[in-house]
Amino acid sequence: MDGKNSSLLAEFILKGLPCVDELRIPLFLLLTVIYISTLIGNVLLISTVKRTPSLHHPMYFFLTNLSFLDICLSSVTLPKLLENTLSRKTIPFSGCVSQLYFFHFLASSECFLYTVMAYDCYVAICQPLHYNRLVSWRVCMCLAFGSWLAGSLHSITHTVLTFHLPFCHSNEIDHFFCDIIPVLKLVCADTSINKTMILVNIAAISLSCFLLIMTSYINIIIAIIKIKTVDGRKKAFSTCVSHVTVVALFYIPCVFTYMRPNSRSTFDGAVAVFYTLITPLLNPIIYSLRNKEVKEALNKFLC
Repeated sequence: MDGKNSSLLAEFILKGLPCVDELRIPLFLLLTVIYISTLIGNVLLISTVKRTPSLHHPMYFFLTNLSFLDICLSSVTLPKLLENTLSRKTIPFSGCVSQLYFFHFLASSECFLYTVMAYDCYVAICQPLHYNRLVSWRVCMCLAFGSWLAGSLHSITHTVLTFHLPFCHSNEIDHFFCDIIPVLKLVCADTSINKTMILVNIAAISLSCFLLIMTSYINIIIAIIKIKTVDGRKKAFSTCVSHVTVVALFYIPCVFTYMRPNSRSTFDGAVAVFYTLITPLLNPIIYSLRNKEVKEALNKFLC
């Protein structure tokens, strides 16, 4: 990291979410409820799967990985947002570096994990006779580890590329957390390489993963249509509809944001709310309400 940057720029100012001062208290309370609900929902889902032997198979292994990622992802942005809602909206230079790294590490790992979960769903419905071979526990561990490793490599690349540049403009970040595009607006050097990497390494990968997921679900829909029994169709459809819902909430805002690295719209902060706050909150709710096995296990666990 550039030592000159850290000595000249001790902190950044996060402008936060666009709202008037009168809404600070209601916004703080709303964000607190969202954060606590996110933690409780995901911890409860992980505990339920862990304590229920009937849920110890690949689909729920990936689901617990997703819940853990959601806990970490919301913890990277929400606590600081809560603090800045009521007090001065500052973050140290080193804190901004850490927040950017961990956000992109966790978010990109989640991006790859959604793709893996789509593959699992595709094999379960379209190739059920080969499921145990194609999605063995060894394969599951490799796919999960690969998602985390790819996320880490992606994040460290963008963190180094972003913070080795000189910052000589305003230290006000027009966002509620340290993200690549808002931080690059403060740089007084050529950022064309960074913006190219954003398009190639973030937008293109997100779009590619999204297309792979949609391809999987097109094949799944075709397979569901071929199922003769109504009950069979309902069961297969309910298995996948929750995943499609979550994927749409996560990917569409991401692609919208990072396909436009030159954007200067404050609307980007509102879009980021979906994949930083809303998706981690809704994931355990959607998977629990749309999955009969999880609902039954959750009822037994709570009782």
